[in-house]
Amino acid sequence: MLNRRAVIKAIATGGALVGAGVLMPRLAIAAWNNAAFVAQSQAEAIKALLGAKPVASDQVVLQAPGIAADGTLVPVTVKTSLANVESISLFVEANPNPLVAEFIIPEGTEPSVSTRIRIYTSSAITAVVKADGQLLSNSQETKVTIGGC
Repeated sequence: MLNRRAVIKAIATGGALVGAGVLMPRLAIAAWNNAAFVAQSQAEAIKALLGAKPVASDQVVLQAPGIAADGTLVPVTVKTSLANVESISLFVEANPNPLVAEFIIPEGTEPSVSTRIRIYTSSAITAVVKADGQLLSNSQETKVTIGGC
């Protein structure tokens, strides 16, 4: 049989759990690099996210279509054979916010990502790989026939 104290204790415990659930997304967002995601140019976004300008390299393999029929879902794959890859980032120069995605690559993981991105208009897609303190990149032009953003 439940008494008044048991009911109040159950309500307080439930409220504490709901409160903790509300705070968890805020903790995840705290690690988000807001300056990089709201940057207006690709150069600003790269500097805010990575701190330096990358060097073009054929060791970063970027696969994206030359012509995308629809800019809302453009498939992109980035691979590299470099060792000690820390992150792979994708930028679209003509998008209102050029930083599209950043993938943190855990140690011992194959440095390869595949995703679908939105492209506002025909533009260069740039992949930047951070490995062993170096920033290496590769770009590819993609023509969009229907806008995506």
